[in-house]
Amino acid sequence: MPETGQRAGSPADWTYLPEPARIVSIRRDAVDAVIELELADRRSLGHKPGQFVQVSMFGYGEIPISVCSSPTRTDRFKLCVRPVGRVSNALYHAAEGGWVGIRGPFGRGFPVRTMRNRDVLAVAGGFGLAPLRSLIQYVRDNREGYGRLIVVYGARNPSMILFRDDVETWGRGEDMEMLLTVDEADESWTGRTGVLTEPLEKEVELIPRSTVAAVVGPPVMFRFAAASLLEKGMNRRRIFFSLERRFECGIGKCGHCQLNGVYVCQDGPVFRYSDLEGFSEAVEARAPE
Repeated sequence: MPETGQRAGSPADWTYLPEPARIVSIRRDAVDAVIELELADRRSLGHKPGQFVQVSMFGYGEIPISVCSSPTRTDRFKLCVRPVGRVSNALYHAAEGGWVGIRGPFGRGFPVRTMRNRDVLAVAGGFGLAPLRSLIQYVRDNREGYGRLIVVYGARNPSMILFRDDVETWGRGEDMEMLLTVDEADESWTGRTGVLTEPLEKEVELIPRSTVAAVVGPPVMFRFAAASLLEKGMNRRRIFFSLERRFECGIGKCGHCQLNGVYVCQDGPVFRYSDLEGFSEAVEARAPE
């Protein structure tokens, strides 16, 4: 498999047994909650941008969640939770000072070493901004090691914009370029309206040979994002997708996330586009003729 980061450590007790983590703070809005956590022994989680953890809510169950903060910021880490099921609803309504269980981090993250000395294009659709936020923070915190940082983010409507404070800050930042759009505008919206492939195609100018792209979003978005990037001359080996699968164990034992001959929880969730071609369950896109 290509270099997309390494798992933090080898299988050991922490692989199977959740370790306690304290809820330091919870910031809720109408759609999501950003939860800041600290391991019981206060050590760093040791994750890489793009990796995920398995989170146990005692009495409810366990779910996989991508880490949405960079390891460069603090020994604490953050998760973005959307209340759509039994466990996620319990997490959304959890109390500060409470405890959860953490297994991981798992999977292969974004190839931050491969990206060094190159321009980084981050394309996020909907909830896909959560795992990409870690990469964006990482690049900004190591700014001298990277070229341009371009973020293209599309939300369903203004009320669904994630990390609104961050998005506004990124839009004013002199060290990056931020293109925000919504599918459906409301009366208060004065920004771009339309699917994210529109600013990606019409407004993003890049040098293909020196650019690496990271794309996260709903599966339906991948085909169109890939087509846009290929049209701009991007190399298939420099386009990375983070796949959303049904992770159950996180360690390649249960088979729930199997995709053809790979386990997304271990071999991914970040893959080169060139390694996904031919996987009908993942991405199908061809360069325009």
